[in-house]
Amino acid sequence: MRIVFMGSPEFSVPALDALVQAGHEIACVYCQPPRPAGRGKKDRPTPVQARAEALGLSVRHPVSLKGAQDQAEFAALDADVAVVVAYGLLLPQPVLDAPVHGCLNIHASLLPRWRGAAPIHRAVIAGDRETGVCIMRMQAGLDTGPVLLREATPIGPKDTTGDLHDRLSAMGARLIVAALDDLGGLTPAPQADTGVTYAAKIDKAETRIDWTLPAWEIDAKVRGLSPAPGAWTEVSGERIKLLASRMAAGAGAPGEVLDDRFTVACGQGAVQFLRVQRAGRGPQDAADFLRGRALRAGAYLGR
Repeated sequence: MRIVFMGSPEFSVPALDALVQAGHEIACVYCQPPRPAGRGKKDRPTPVQARAEALGLSVRHPVSLKGAQDQAEFAALDADVAVVVAYGLLLPQPVLDAPVHGCLNIHASLLPRWRGAAPIHRAVIAGDRETGVCIMRMQAGLDTGPVLLREATPIGPKDTTGDLHDRLSAMGARLIVAALDDLGGLTPAPQADTGVTYAAKIDKAETRIDWTLPAWEIDAKVRGLSPAPGAWTEVSGERIKLLASRMAAGAGAPGEVLDDRFTVACGQGAVQFLRVQRAGRGPQDAADFLRGRALRAGAYLGR
C-alpha cells in the first residue's frame, strides 16, 4: 500500500520500521517540528523524523493541518491509507477523508478505556490489571472510532510505564502490519458506550507523592510515572524522584521511614522504594542511594 505515516516520539518508530520492512511504500512521514532540547537548546528532530531521514524517506512537520494549503498537499500524496501513532496534532476532517481507506490509529489502550493523551501512564496509575493496543479507524472525535484489531497484555505488579511503553510499541507495530494485510476482510467494531475513560495529560502538580494515600495508590503512581515525568518527594529537604517500588509490610505515620531498606509508611500499609534519582544525577538503586546518606528509621519524607 501507499502510506502516509504520522507519528513523532520513540513509541512510533517501531511501527514505521515494521511498515517499511513489510514492503509498503511510505509516501511521506509527518511528525512534530524540531524543538529546542538539551543544554544548548538547539533544535532537535523527533525520533520519528530522525529515523525517517535515516531511511531516506520524505519528511514534513507542519505546525498545523488546518490550512487549506497543508490539506491540499496532504491529499496530493494520493495515499491508500494514513497510519497515525502518537502524532501530536488533531486531524481535520479533510485530512481524515483524503486517503482511500482513511486514517488508522495505533492506540495504546483497550478502547473505550483510556481515550486521550496518556493511556499508558493512566492505566498503571489506576491499578489496571491489563492494557493493550487497538487499531482504530479514526473519526473526528477523540479516539472514538471503530476498532479493527485489539490485543491485550497484563500489567504486572512491577511493571512501569516504561516497561509497557516498549511492549505496546512492539505490539502496535505488529498489529498495524496485520491490519493492513487483511484490511478488506476486517469488520470495524463500534466502541461500547459504557466503560469510557479519558487519559488526561500528566500534570506536574500530580507528580508529588501524598503520603496519606494508601500504599497501593502510591506504588501505582510511582510505577505509572516512571521513568518520566517521575513521582517525587523530599528527603531531608532534597527533591528525589522515585522510579521503582513494591508493596511492603509495615505501618506507621504517613511518610515515616520504617527501616534501613527504604520502606516508607503510607496512609494504609507501606511501600519499599527500589530505584531513585537525585536532581542532576542519573537513576540509581535505592541501596546505593542509602549508602550515600543517613536515612534511618523514624525519619520523615515529604518535609
